[in-house]
Amino acid sequence: MRGHTDHEVSELHEINVTPFIDVMLVLLIIFMIAAPLATVDVSVNLPAANAEPSPHLDKPLTLTLKADLSIELSGTAVTRNTLGEALDRAGGGDKQQTVYLQADRTVAYGELMALMNELRAAGYLHVALVGLDANKLVQ
Repeated sequence: MRGHTDHEVSELHEINVTPFIDVMLVLLIIFMIAAPLATVDVSVNLPAANAEPSPHLDKPLTLTLKADLSIELSGTAVTRNTLGEALDRAGGGDKQQTVYLQADRTVAYGELMALMNELRAAGYLHVALVGLDANKLVQ
């Protein structure tokens, strides 16, 4: 080799990566801007439904078990013997409707379960237990 030393040859083999990093950063910025623009909203013309909407009752079925073990259905006193009939009248015979059950905190657990068993025997299997919102109590 003419006039080249080993030191100069080794310097020729090193690659300057700074331009590659600059190019990668520019490409990253381009893709970050272009990616949200590439999403396309698909417009769909949906067909009309012939089914009637399910009827919603203005007042939900609320069953209350008081501390003296008396029962009220949406504010009307009922007995355990007439509970099924009263639910059918109030709910229009729809046994798939949810019955909201609320009980006084002093009522024994066994009494609450007995009332839930009576609901099951009457055919009302959708029961929701109502409680107070704990966040509203702590103020």
